[in-house]
Amino acid sequence: MSADILTLVLMAALFHALWNAVVKGAGDRTITFGLVMIGQTLPALLIVPFVPLPNTAVLPYLFLSVVIHWGYYYFLVSAYRFGDLSLVYPIARGLTPVLVALGGLFIVGEILPPLAWLGLMLISFGILILAWTAIFKEQSFLGIMLALGTSFMVSGYSLVDGMGVRLTENALSYIVWLFIIEAIAIIAIFAPRRDRLRILTRRQIWTGIIGGVMASIAYGLVLIAKTHAPIAMVSALRETSVVFASLIGLIVFGEGPARPRLMAAIIVASGIVALSLV
Repeated sequence: MSADILTLVLMAALFHALWNAVVKGAGDRTITFGLVMIGQTLPALLIVPFVPLPNTAVLPYLFLSVVIHWGYYYFLVSAYRFGDLSLVYPIARGLTPVLVALGGLFIVGEILPPLAWLGLMLISFGILILAWTAIFKEQSFLGIMLALGTSFMVSGYSLVDGMGVRLTENALSYIVWLFIIEAIAIIAIFAPRRDRLRILTRRQIWTGIIGGVMASIAYGLVLIAKTHAPIAMVSALRETSVVFASLIGLIVFGEGPARPRLMAAIIVASGIVALSLV
């Protein structure tokens, strides 16, 4: 993988970790997700007059991606209802690199060299270390199952968007229209919860929106990278955001324990080095 693509995806991972840190501890996660989606949509609305309409070949991918994204939001919010962040987030993201690689092999026909598979395995293993203790302490089997469902949703939209963005001549057009179509879910989130929306403070509103802007930048960078590199390798690097988030929690918020976080960071870094050599 070239150095510029590697840097691009790692920047996306860092942005993803930052927006998760921004919305960390949100009291109402469903409403926060709605605000994040507003933050994703606003930049798209500003850019849309300057990009072409998506061609008909990518429309099925756009709409399928939106449906899978909605499933992702449902599974993720439900998983957090029954399981802790320390359990749900690493499982949801840690299995994704391997699932996307298998999907890329059997659906897209992307054949990765052994060194790339080694990098993917190291990244997945490093991320799952962060959930290891929580898995043994977790009493909710449902929380684990919902986290696994979330991982399948992430893998699904990663593959669909990776294929869709390659069919368009303008990657930015695909990215912009994806966020605009996905914004339909904002109505479904806010309409039955208007009373909860009214009691939000200005700070809570802006926190969610700024988090959404960061999320849109992060995913936009990932989709651009997928036009230049194998989908599985890009997705694996993107999931290093979990380790970034964990280290931010350790350094900024004083969360522990430190040993598994540092061990996970070292293993994931080894995986990144392996992918950089492919």
